[in-house]
Amino acid sequence: MKEKTIDYILRSTWMNVTRMYNEEAGKKGSTMATGFALISIDPEEGTPSTALGPKMGMEATSLSRTLKSMEERGLIVRKPNPDDGRGVLIHLTHFGKEMREFSKGVVLGFDEAVQKNVSAEDLQTFKKVASTINELVSSKKIYETK
Repeated sequence: MKEKTIDYILRSTWMNVTRMYNEEAGKKGSTMATGFALISIDPEEGTPSTALGPKMGMEATSLSRTLKSMEERGLIVRKPNPDDGRGVLIHLTHFGKEMREFSKGVVLGFDEAVQKNVSAEDLQTFKKVASTINELVSSKKIYETK
C-alpha cells in the first residue's frame, strides 16, 4: 500500500501519544493507565469500581490489575459503597490526589501544545471526523451485512 490508511494514521498517532504519556508518567514511577485511572476517579466522592472500566474504555481484567497496582502504591483505597452493599467505591488517597494533579497537568499540557500548533478550524474538523468514525464503529455500520 502506497497511501497510508485511516487505520494506520489512527494507530500510529495513538501509539506515539501513548509512548509520550508513558514517558511522562515514568518520570514519577507511574504509567499512562494509572494516570488515566486517577483522572477518572472523582477526587471528592470516589467512583464505583464498576463505572471505571466503561469510563476509561478498559477491560475488567486490565482494570483489576491497574487498581491492584494503584492500591499497592498507596494511590487509592477501596471502601464499601453506602448506597449499594455489594459495590465498592474507589477513593483517592492524599498521594493519589497529588498524582492525579500531575496526570491532569500532563494531559492539559498535551492539549495546549496541540491547540497552539493546529488551527481552531483544523481542530474542529478533526473532532468532527473522529466523531463520525466513532459513530460508524459503535453503530456497527462499517461491516453491515447486505
